[in-house]
Amino acid sequence: MISVLLATYGAVFVAEIVGDKLLYTTGVLATRYRTLPIVFGVLAAFMAKMAVAVMVGSAIGKLPPLLVAGLTGASFIGIAITLWRKPVERSQDEIDRRYARAAMVSFAAIFFSEWGDVGQITAATMAARFHSPLAVWIGAVAAMATKGALAASIGAGVRPWILARVSPRMVRWAGVSALLVLGVLSVLETLKVMPD
Repeated sequence: MISVLLATYGAVFVAEIVGDKLLYTTGVLATRYRTLPIVFGVLAAFMAKMAVAVMVGSAIGKLPPLLVAGLTGASFIGIAITLWRKPVERSQDEIDRRYARAAMVSFAAIFFSEWGDVGQITAATMAARFHSPLAVWIGAVAAMATKGALAASIGAGVRPWILARVSPRMVRWAGVSALLVLGVLSVLETLKVMPD
C-alpha cells in the first residue's frame, strides 16, 4: 500500500506541477486572501476531484470537452466576479471574518475547473492499474495538497510586497485579469485549440 501511495504521489505531483494553471490560480488567490482558508478550500476540492478520479477510473478522460470547457470557463468567470466585487480595502476584523468565504472561493476555483486534467487522469490510471483506491486517493490528494500549499505560500509571501508597493485597486485589476486569462487558456486547452 505504501509503495502505491508513494508512486501515485510522485506521478500526480510531477504531472501537475509543470505548467499547471491551477498552480497560478491558487497563487493569485493567495495574494488576495489568507493562506490557511485557501489551503483548506483547495484541499477539499482536491479530495473531491481525486475521489471522482479514483471511482471513475480512466473514463474521466473521456468527458465531453465542451462540458469541461463550459464548467472551467464558468468557474474562472465566477471567481473573477467574486474578486471584482470584494471591497478594495477592509479592516483587519473584516479580513479575519472572511476565512469561510476565502475557503469557498478557493474550493470553487479548483473544483469546478480543469476536469479530466493530467493529474486526474494520472490518478485514474493509477487506480485502474493498482486496484488500491484508498492508497491512490491518499497519494493523489497529498500530491495536490503539496502543490496547493506551495502555490498559496508563494502567493502569501509576495502579498506584503504587493501591498507595500501596489494600490489595492491595481491588485484587484491584476487578479481579475490573471484569472480571466487563465480561464481562457484553460478553456482553449480543454477544447484542444492549444497544446497542453
